[in-house]
Amino acid sequence: MRPRSPEAAAPADIAACAAMLRQGSRTFFAASLVLPRAVRLPATALYAFCRLADDAVDAERDPRGALARLRERLERVYAGRPADTAAERAFAGVVARFAIPRALPEALLEGFEWDAGGRRYETLAELNAYAARVAGAVGAMMALVMGARSGAVLARACDLGVAMQLTNIARDVGEDARLGRIYLPCAWLREAGIDPDAWLARPAHSEALGAVVQRLLDAADALYARAAAGVSALPAGCRPGMHAARLLYAEIGREVERRGLDSVTTRAVVPAARKAQLLWGALAAAARPQPMDASPPLAETRFLVEAAAAGHAAPEPAARIPLWNVEARLARIIDLFERLERREQVARAAGRA
Repeated sequence: MRPRSPEAAAPADIAACAAMLRQGSRTFFAASLVLPRAVRLPATALYAFCRLADDAVDAERDPRGALARLRERLERVYAGRPADTAAERAFAGVVARFAIPRALPEALLEGFEWDAGGRRYETLAELNAYAARVAGAVGAMMALVMGARSGAVLARACDLGVAMQLTNIARDVGEDARLGRIYLPCAWLREAGIDPDAWLARPAHSEALGAVVQRLLDAADALYARAAAGVSALPAGCRPGMHAARLLYAEIGREVERRGLDSVTTRAVVPAARKAQLLWGALAAAARPQPMDASPPLAETRFLVEAAAAGHAAPEPAARIPLWNVEARLARIIDLFERLERREQVARAAGRA
């Protein structure tokens, strides 16, 4: 039986996917609300599957066993017989409708396998290879959902995914260390006079560590700049949402900088008021198209670009994705941000009482 498209999916399945992202992927959830419905629904299903896979590995005492089961579940998705979960039913519809090459979600699972093995990364290139799998692959899948299959646009989509992951790593240095993980390039740490094993045993912020975090944020910023041109090549209705994702994630890096590059004892959070400003900035950026950056893909994402570009064309031309009343949606999203922030402030005050 052929999976239904996301538009035809059970409303309960789509609602369940959205709820998962609202709790665990707030920045993506915010950006997705700016997308037109024709893209927002499959994008929600896509990200929900990625979230489900990530959570399944993290929650298991036996992550390798969890990965084996995830590969079996992915096999069922591509056979058109997804497991009986909202995320997998909806993702199967996205795979069928948008011709998502299996190499892309398989790369994502490979990245999770690297996590399960506690792999460390000596150089930025090695770290980029990891980011390509856990985030660049998602960027490539998102581009396909938006109808983009040119190598140049796919390369920039992968740039955006890698940049987001580098930002996450810079923000979560302390959180990762407390889980026994280190993602900062070990060569950079040693150049700064930090022994990775000794630091991981007693993680603490220092000026030297902050300099390493800054190097990583600089690498991410270079990729955000390249990605901006790729967003301009997307259908008009998709540009505000993807510029929102780019700007919101880059702002996490700015918040890390405002906190003195200390992401060990504190975790950077972008305030709701600043998110609102960035959403309006995304709308302005969408109105200022940029010439395409013809730079080749990162060496570490080339396999993703080639796999995505080799697939057959999406069934609906990108030109048919319209821009509907983005200003009104932005106003509603900003109101949502403000209400969520007020709710969190009340919860924090209650916790201190």
